[in-house]
Amino acid sequence: MPSLILSVTDAVVAALKAEPLKLDAVRAYRPEFELPELKTVRVSVVPRGIEITGLGRNANQHDVSIDVAVQKKVDASDQEELDGLMAVVEKIADSLRLRRLEWTGGSGGAAVWVKTENSPIYSPEHLESKQVFTSVLTLTFRSVR
Repeated sequence: MPSLILSVTDAVVAALKAEPLKLDAVRAYRPEFELPELKTVRVSVVPRGIEITGLGRNANQHDVSIDVAVQKKVDASDQEELDGLMAVVEKIADSLRLRRLEWTGGSGGAAVWVKTENSPIYSPEHLESKQVFTSVLTLTFRSVR
């Protein structure tokens, strides 16, 4: 039986690859790339954490956190390209907000969206030192089992 956090992570990848976004998202443990690999937008989905709370004798609430990183090598002075990347990040957040994720395999399961965080909005350090736009959304989904 696959782990809950990996099932949710894979369901997020599937949601990002589907309509309307159709992004080339991949599950990763370390979303680090060489600069030539960042000529196109890279979307990495990374398992971040899980918080388990008891709901009673036979049920627990699992709040699963997933990071979605959007990265691309850019010209840091190209305002239009940076604005476009910020729009991609916002579209991802909007697409997954209020979403119910379902998966098969093992006993199957589902998780519902709880919150999205995007702080800081992007990494000024990556932009300044590497000329790479990096923004990370942290999504939390809840599953009861």
